[in-house]
Amino acid sequence: MLIDIIFDHQDFVVLNKPCGIAVQDEEHRQGIIPIACAQLGLERLWLVHRLDKVTSGLLILAKSEKAAAEFGRQFEAHLIQKFYLALAPKRPKKKQGTVSGGMKKVRDGLWMLDESFNQRATTQFFSFSLMPNMRLFVVKPLSGKTHQIRVMMKSLGSPILGDSLYKGEASDRTYLHAYGLKFEYQQQNIELLCPPKEGGVFISVNTQSFISSLALPWTLNWPKVKHSA
Repeated sequence: MLIDIIFDHQDFVVLNKPCGIAVQDEEHRQGIIPIACAQLGLERLWLVHRLDKVTSGLLILAKSEKAAAEFGRQFEAHLIQKFYLALAPKRPKKKQGTVSGGMKKVRDGLWMLDESFNQRATTQFFSFSLMPNMRLFVVKPLSGKTHQIRVMMKSLGSPILGDSLYKGEASDRTYLHAYGLKFEYQQQNIELLCPPKEGGVFISVNTQSFISSLALPWTLNWPKVKHSA
């Protein structure tokens, strides 16, 4: 498997993680890290954030412990902006806004939002009509909780297409993709976009054209809110 390298820096690499591959090794399958190490000829890479196995898109891997610590500091300080694309057939309860709540683990790997302040997760989104019975969501998580975007979409009444764990309609993949990153590293402003390349609906001419017509995700009129812990 050849991984798309989106940005290669002396301290880190940003790649396009395919959907269906975990970030770390599973019992019977390699994760993305050893595959990337072999492709780049590196002995080790450090994971500084995660993507679910079903999610594709931009993933940062540090090339040293020092760089990993710096990314850890930036993520903790909310200095790295992440933007996702998601597709859902059902209209959400609201077309745009902020969703915030406590993340509560319920059963079988499932999470849900509640009114508590435990594991608080805050997510912002815009949604657009893509075609009949299909909406495109641009999503900005302000915290980094497990399944945060998937749970948020379910809470809106618009589970992600293909996300069977959260009652999404069956499809050829889970239609969630890490699309954009914006951050500063050693006084260099880094802005990266990676349109999805997997999934019949994502790669359709209509969807690709709509994505290309959107403004850069960090220039959208995101509401200002306090960061979730």
